[in-house]
Amino acid sequence: MRLPLLVVDAANVVGSVPDGWWRDRAGATTRLRDNLVGVAEHGLPSLPGPLEVVLVVEGKARHVAPVPGVRVVPATGDGDDEVVAVVRAEGADRPVAVATADRALRLRVEALGAAVVGPRSVRWRVPRRTRPFCCR
Repeated sequence: MRLPLLVVDAANVVGSVPDGWWRDRAGATTRLRDNLVGVAEHGLPSLPGPLEVVLVVEGKARHVAPVPGVRVVPATGDGDDEVVAVVRAEGADRPVAVATADRALRLRVEALGAAVVGPRSVRWRVPRRTRPFCCR
């Protein structure tokens, strides 16, 4: 059985937090990619892990490399079209969620049977049970 699939619209998720990402889009996308390693391992409340995580990147973040647990797919054109293509090609016969706040993209992937989660849902934090005793 294949793992559930989480497709992340990198530009939309990075852009959802006004933390200066516009000064270094590739750096912000790299931080998101690294954050997604925990999501791949532990999952989301609506999509238990482990997950296959695909990060769709575009523009100045197109050269962000993959890491174990997070596959990176550079968009050859529009990032939304690439997210839809990944869902269409890889989403059959398994649970699929897309992380985005883009309303038009949401409608497109829901029509393919994918669930949609908001950008904040993929900003992973260490689960309480794995934190050191001092920090609970």
